[in-house]
Formats: sequence, C-alpha cells, structure tokens
Amino acid sequence: MTRVRESLFNRTDPLRIGEAEPAYSPDAGLPASADSTAEPSIVSESEEWIAIRRHLHRYPELSGEEYETTAYLRERLENLGIRIVDYGLETGLVAEIGSGEGPIAALRADIDALPIEEETGLEYASTRPGRMHACGHDFHAAVLIGAAQLLKRREAELPGTVRLLFQPAEERAKGARQLIQAGVLQGVGAVIGQHNKPDLPVGTIGITAGPIMAASDGFTVTVRGTASHAAVPEAGIDPIVTAAHIVTALQTITGRSISAQERAVVSVTQVHAGNTWNVIPDTAVLQGTIRSFDESVHSRIKERFAEIAGGVASAFGAEASVRWSGGPPPVVNDAALTALAGICAHGLGLRVAEGITSPASEDFSFYQQQVPGVFLFVGTSGDREWHHPAFELNDAALPGAASLLAELAVRTLLHLSETVEEEA
Repeated sequence: MTRVRESLFNRTDPLRIGEAEPAYSPDAGLPASADSTAEPSIVSESEEWIAIRRHLHRYPELSGEEYETTAYLRERLENLGIRIVDYGLETGLVAEIGSGEGPIAALRADIDALPIEEETGLEYASTRPGRMHACGHDFHAAVLIGAAQLLKRREAELPGTVRLLFQPAEERAKGARQLIQAGVLQGVGAVIGQHNKPDLPVGTIGITAGPIMAASDGFTVTVRGTASHAAVPEAGIDPIVTAAHIVTALQTITGRSISAQERAVVSVTQVHAGNTWNVIPDTAVLQGTIRSFDESVHSRIKERFAEIAGGVASAFGAEASVRWSGGPPPVVNDAALTALAGICAHGLGLRVAEGITSPASEDFSFYQQQVPGVFLFVGTSGDREWHHPAFELNDAALPGAASLLAELAVRTLLHLSETVEEEA
C-alpha cells in the first residue's frame, strides 16, 4: 500500500485548483506517486486503523446501545493522548485536538449498527446475532480515529481547535440532535462529515455543493371503515379496498404534482389489515416514507399526501388519518467548504467526482441547520448497497479518507480564521 501525497502539514507551497493529479492505483487505494519519505509511515498507521475498523465490525451495537463501542473509542483516543471532553452523553463521545483557542472545526462520524443478520462470511464478521455494521459506520469511526492521529501529530501547528464528534444513533435520526442539545456545536464555525459510497471506486471522493442527500419522513396512514362478514361486503365499508386505492393514488404525487425536474420519492412499504380469512376488518394501516431534496417540495408532497388519502377514503365512505414521524432535512453542502474539500482531495491525489447524490437521508443535516457544513462520499468499491446483509467495503479507502479529513480540518480552520479577520 502506497502513501498519500504530502499534506499541508509538511508542505509550504499552496495547493492549486486544477493542478495535475498523480497516477492512481485503485488496487492500492492511494496515489502511486506519493512521497515515500514522509514519516511516520502512514502505511503502519493505516494498518492500525484497519484493525480498529475490523474490531468495531466484530462487535456492532444498535442505536442508543453503543456502550462498548464508546468505551473502545475512548481508549483509543486516550492512547493517542487526545483529550476527551465530557458533554454528559450516555453513548458516543467528544474529543478535541488543539490549543482550545481560535476557531473550531468539527469532524463527525457515526458509530451505530443495524438490526441485520450478517451474511458476508468475513473472518471479522459480526459476532452478535441480528446485529451488523451494514452501513459502514465502523469505517467512519476508524476514519475519524485516523484523522485524529494525523492531527494530533501536528497539534502545535493547528490554527485553532478540531472537535471530534463520535455520534450515536444516526440510524434512528436521533444522535445528531442529542449532541446538539448537549452543546457540542458551541463555538463551532464549520462541521465536516463523510460516508462510504460502495458504488464509487477506492480513491474517488464524491464532492458536491448544494443538496446531496434527501429529506426523509415516515408516514402511517390509518384507514377506518366498517367491519362485516366477507360474504356480505355491502354491509360494511372495506378499509382494504380503500387502502389499495390510496396506495395507487399516492404514486401520482411524484408523477403529476411534483415537477419532473425535482427529485422525490413516495414509497408505501407496509400494509397491515385483518386477522382472519372470512372477516372484512374495520381498519387498515399503511406505512412508508417520502424523500425529497428541497424543503418546499417536501412540504408540497405532504400537503398532497393528506389531500389524496382523505379524498380517496371519503369517496369510499371511509376515513383516513395521516401521522408523520419526522426525519432529517436534506443534507445541503456549503459552497465554500465544498470548494475547500475539492482542493484538499486534488492535493492528496484523490479523484473528485462531482454531482454525486443519494435519496437516502442522514441526520448530519441537523448540524448543517446550525453551522455551515460539508458531507463527503468516500469511494469504497463495494458490490452491495448500504443495509444489505452482504454489505462490505474495501479497507484500502481508509488511509485516503483519514488524510482528507485531517487536511480539510486544517484548511477549514485557516478559512475560518481568514473570515474572522475580514469581518473585524
């Protein structure tokens, strides 16, 4: 495995947008023309980071239950001499690198797993039945440990403070709000996050300004009719037939109520009704999700959703109520931070892919509602999508991702310092 090109930590000339990229070896996962004289070796360090990732993979914990994960990460940080900051969190933790003075940039990684039975067959597969890191949060945590180690090595040179956020409960869209309520964004001028992307090759970073991940809300539609014997349906009001028509009519929202230029999804994923073969029940329940990349589009979808559910139910003589379970808003990348990320990636010899988006949701967006932020996609050359029981990724992506986070943290601190000077 080769090394990433020299960084801001040991170069004096500024990186230039558009400078020629070095030859790249996908198998190695790092630029082939990297400086082989840099010390200490990122090769030996990356082996440690991979060991951390695989340890976390073996012992996954669900949202809100990340006690052992938190203790393990705390131990790793303390071994690096990185100070832990107590925010009173039950799971997850916060640490800092730097003098505690000047601007603050936050780096965030999620740490929770999913209730999925692993089917990868890996030697370091989950040891816990029905629990799996099927979204790569083990990778994210290891990347942040790697970035922390690189930053700690140059702590005295940092133009500010880097705050490390190891966040629990992303899969339930609760962790970011818990950390925000605990005060972790106090004094923070920018926040940076990353997520593995299995459909991008190792060595490629998806960097896109504006909306890149969708807003998400869950819905429950309860259709109330009148029960009757299945042999005499005219004696009742069938909620199953009504619900079926609602499911069909909801699909017209994205096709007829939302512009073709907007990206939106309405998916009904569960239908529940009845408990025996010869009785028409009095209730049917639909559940699912809506996704969009724009808050105004999201509001329009919810408005039409209620109109359709209520209108169709009324046409059949039934009633329908809609309950929403609020999810994250869209992830919207700050233009200035996105540009900085591109400069850093090019400087490290990583390929930059623009325009990469995902209809999945991420509670990183809650941080972005408070401070400017950028969220990056890290190519991991996987052959399964997130949340698949056979999901796996290529660890060769880890060194480049860690180096990029560290580099971007420094660039961001410099950017924040310049902004303060301009405003003064």
